[in-house]
Amino acid sequence: MSKSVLISGAGIAGPALAYWLGHYGFEPTVVELAPALRDGGQAVDFRGETHLTVLERMGVLEKLRGIQTGGSAMRFVDEQGRQLLRLPPEFAGGEVEVLRGDLTRVLYEHSLPHAEYVFGDSLAGLTETAAGVHATFRHGAPRQFDLVIGADGLHSNVRRIAFGPEARFVRHLGYYAATWQLPNDGSFGRGSVGYNAPGRLASVGCDHRDAAKAGAFLVFASPRLTYDRHDPEQQKTLIHQAFAGLGWEVPRLLASLRQAPEIYFDSISRADVDTWSTGRIGLVGDAACGATIGGMGTGTGMVAAYVLAGELARSNGDHRTAFTRYENAMRAYAQGCQRGGERTGKFLAPSTRAGIRIRNGLLSRRSLLNLMLRVGQKVSTVALPDYRTELSRLSA
Repeated sequence: MSKSVLISGAGIAGPALAYWLGHYGFEPTVVELAPALRDGGQAVDFRGETHLTVLERMGVLEKLRGIQTGGSAMRFVDEQGRQLLRLPPEFAGGEVEVLRGDLTRVLYEHSLPHAEYVFGDSLAGLTETAAGVHATFRHGAPRQFDLVIGADGLHSNVRRIAFGPEARFVRHLGYYAATWQLPNDGSFGRGSVGYNAPGRLASVGCDHRDAAKAGAFLVFASPRLTYDRHDPEQQKTLIHQAFAGLGWEVPRLLASLRQAPEIYFDSISRADVDTWSTGRIGLVGDAACGATIGGMGTGTGMVAAYVLAGELARSNGDHRTAFTRYENAMRAYAQGCQRGGERTGKFLAPSTRAGIRIRNGLLSRRSLLNLMLRVGQKVSTVALPDYRTELSRLSA
């Protein structure tokens, strides 16, 4: 039976998979490039029966409810700050909304009793042998594992090493997004407020726990850009160029950007991989089938981790059978959720002034909002095996 499993990525899908594998008696090791858990980040949400069922079976649902944000209304305003559109909290926040950093911490702590974590390192190479996978690292000594799983996001290192270059799998959707923290003098109020110019959105929201902090969230339309993903100063320059000359609070946000110690900046893209495994190496979450924003990636990654671990346990470690069952169960579901990411940039930053007016007019209709919420819940729902019950029967 395959027992030792290396997981690349300690974001969301990685710790969730580590928990379930440890729960079923596997020996997971999680390697993460960052020197520690990543803090902060935007709010992420769970919606629908499937998401909540996985959280409940994992034993974290009530803990997440205890630290949830409560959701945030989002207002769109004109250059003078006059309200044009208000979206209710449940539209963006689902049934449970938490800060990404809080979710990562809960999943890490929940998995820690049964998993080894290695921070500040990353995979350098993978060589499959008859007995397992020989893994080399940037800093640590080489190690042997029975299986390797890439849970390292849209820009997956495992996928690049084992499946091929990123350009084969990741498609740019025409937009970029950026977030960072800034001081709040109280003028931003509660919830989130945003201002649109054609092809651009600048928004800011008060921190849910610390009123002295706020978070900026900017989106802009652009062809694919060439830049260093690990150079924040280069990314800040691109943001300044994209938003130069705009009014409202944009100059204030750009001024805060120069002082921001950390920044998230990435394209809005989607990943599509023909097959989610090769030999003893598999992919889960955004690495396999993800979208940067709007594709329900957090919930889908949690569901995928649950199914992958359950299939490995049900197959008694037979990775070929487990990988096939996992992909058959998850592919159509993940692709259905992922389609939302195709519309995210256009929704947040319509390309024309007429497009902005049409969006605001349509979303002012409560009946349309309710329909969109029902569609979102339907897309996020899939029948799940109860692996705990099934495995208990097999072992009886």
